[in-house]
Amino acid sequence: MADWDYSEFWNETLKQIRTELGEQDYTMWFSSLSYLRAGEREIFVAVPSQFFQDKFSERYKASVERTLRELTGKDLAVKLELRQKKEGPEETVSEPPPNRVGTKAAEGGNQAQAAAAAAPKKKDRHPQLRDDYTFDRYVIGENNKVSANAAMGIAKNPGKAYNPLFLYGGVGLGKTHLIQAIGNYIHQNSGNKIIYITAEDFLNEFVDALAEGKMTKENKMSSFKNKFRRVDVLLIDDIHIIEGKSSLQEELFYTFDSLYNAKKQMVFTCDRPASELKKTTERLVSRLKMGFNIDISPPDFETRCAILKSKVPELEVPVPDEVISLISKNVSTNIRDLEGAMTTLVKFSAMMETPITVEFAQQRLKDVFASPQQGNISVESIQRAVADYFSLSLADLTRKKRTKKLVIARQIAMYISRKITDYSTIELGQYFGGRDHATVLYSCQKMEEAMLLDPNLDAMVQKIERTIKENNTKS
Repeated sequence: MADWDYSEFWNETLKQIRTELGEQDYTMWFSSLSYLRAGEREIFVAVPSQFFQDKFSERYKASVERTLRELTGKDLAVKLELRQKKEGPEETVSEPPPNRVGTKAAEGGNQAQAAAAAAPKKKDRHPQLRDDYTFDRYVIGENNKVSANAAMGIAKNPGKAYNPLFLYGGVGLGKTHLIQAIGNYIHQNSGNKIIYITAEDFLNEFVDALAEGKMTKENKMSSFKNKFRRVDVLLIDDIHIIEGKSSLQEELFYTFDSLYNAKKQMVFTCDRPASELKKTTERLVSRLKMGFNIDISPPDFETRCAILKSKVPELEVPVPDEVISLISKNVSTNIRDLEGAMTTLVKFSAMMETPITVEFAQQRLKDVFASPQQGNISVESIQRAVADYFSLSLADLTRKKRTKKLVIARQIAMYISRKITDYSTIELGQYFGGRDHATVLYSCQKMEEAMLLDPNLDAMVQKIERTIKENNTKS
């Protein structure tokens, strides 16, 4: 097939669509596209994942082709291809090659050879980053598309877009993958100095610097400060570790200000919104909130399926779509649990030399499917106890109905769940009909206020809580 160049028409199409859609939707769905090549009647465009490809085809492909037809006078088909070999996000708008628009490319083979020769060699991996945590291995779904696009924007323009970026959500939802993907892309495409560190290691280095300084009577804190304040990109994972650690918070506050004033990029991950960090100074919380704060929620069924399908080529074992669907329906907590179930199944298959089927999966993963999702007391057991007390069904607590009885029962269930489990408000919202973390937080606060004013309500909540704990002990 001869090469054709429609890149100028493609760029103009994107400009028109950007105007029609607005900045948010355009960034969400078009910033991840990359013009690849063209034939006489088709344009090939790279997309980051199968899920993205399916959703884009459903929502925007027809309108893109219509705009191209208006601009070129030709019926050009847009062909979407999964990005295979790129290490990160590509620029959406590409520079047109020197040959004439709409005509066959001259010396296409020579140009391809020259481009390959000029392509920069891949650097060695960054010592603090996993080389498999890249954008092209990150499955984008409805739950994380905003955070993924923000991360890509940062990777292309560190220190200029979304600074700081604060990603929050429950365990196992891909926050570490995304923050390291930012680091990997910047490392491969620039000379910027990058530090990735967990908040726990940041704490340990801080404590070591203090202790060593006291023993040697040298100012070890100076080298510690220089290490973190003289970087271009600082990535700190699990920032909630700082809760209750006043000296560490003070050091982080001054590090933050130093980097922010120098327009250096910062990215933080946390298991809850910054506003919910306990025993944390108000001035540090305000700093963490001043950038772009994004909630990463648990993946929906379609995204869970896409995640598992993306893992199949690495397993070197055929996994039927029916099995992927079965696991996705039964494991909805987080990506870590989802992938863990798949890994367990593959190991059983290898040990027993048995092909993976639906029946085999049901048998070998029955404990995984039946196990409680977190902690000793499950949210479902709390909901059941509250529903029983108010003579309601379990489903009533997750519905949108707002009768007075239902609202009180729901708020009590949320309050007790937050009090006696380790779930964040984000995770609890999923158990109560997909409500957002702000609704859960508001409900808990309202219940606390009401219990202070109404001793009878306080006694009722305590009674339900005792019943829940007694039932858990018996079981």
